[in-house]
Amino acid sequence: QVQLVESGGGLVQAGDSLKLSCVLSGSTFDDYVMGWFRQAPGPGKAREFVAAVNWYGNKFQYRDSVKGRFIVSRDNAKRMVYLEMKNLKPEDTAAYYCAAARRWGYDQSRKFEYWGQGTHVFVSL
Repeated sequence: QVQLVESGGGLVQAGDSLKLSCVLSGSTFDDYVMGWFRQAPGPGKAREFVAAVNWYGNKFQYRDSVKGRFIVSRDNAKRMVYLEMKNLKPEDTAAYYCAAARRWGYDQSRKFEYWGQGTHVFVSL
């Protein structure tokens, strides 16, 4: 079965950078659009779309609040997707999830078929 495993989370200070990684196993990696979502701590916090990259790694989507700071990329040979995060802010604190979808152009979590377990990012002042 398809498995996604994220890594790279941690505790950083505001203004720092961090790079998340996610590896897919159990299926053909370049069959999938790859996305990143996040869920901030606390009750009632919804999982929100962060970024996505298409099968070929040449089309990208970002939520407005991360444009210019986050870069999503993929390496099909390594079956990896990355999220490079720069100028991190306390409001970026969240569990970050890697996800795989068959179709391009969606930012709703229900459109993504497979999910990782998440990696935590904490950004302090």
